[in-house]
Amino acid sequence: MAQINHPVPVEVTYKNMRFLITHSPTNVTLNKFIEEFKKYGVTTIVRVCEATYDTALVEKEGIHVQIVDDWLSLVKIKIREEPGCCIAVHCVVGLGIAPFIRQKWCGAFNSKQLLYLEKYRP
Repeated sequence: MAQINHPVPVEVTYKNMRFLITHSPTNVTLNKFIEEFKKYGVTTIVRVCEATYDTALVEKEGIHVQIVDDWLSLVKIKIREEPGCCIAVHCVVGLGIAPFIRQKWCGAFNSKQLLYLEKYRP
């Protein structure tokens, strides 16, 4: 069976905020994701799609899973309580969240990142 190549996680920094943009993990890939999350110091994951993995396994590692409805409230709280913390964001495709972040937080991407996103076609 051919292995699917997924994009590598991308860290986006804006002022004192850090975001890790990834594709969605599955139960099969979850351990690798948890390793990556720990490497970046992720304390919270925002899921913008249906669950594709057992969130209890992530919570067990001390990483909280939130849904997009709570996104803006969560960001404001995290900035205030944990300046410089890293929040991982994923959807099934990975790049699907980028337009959402861009829409809600103008200036969240630098020009190089924005150019890539504008030219990206699945």
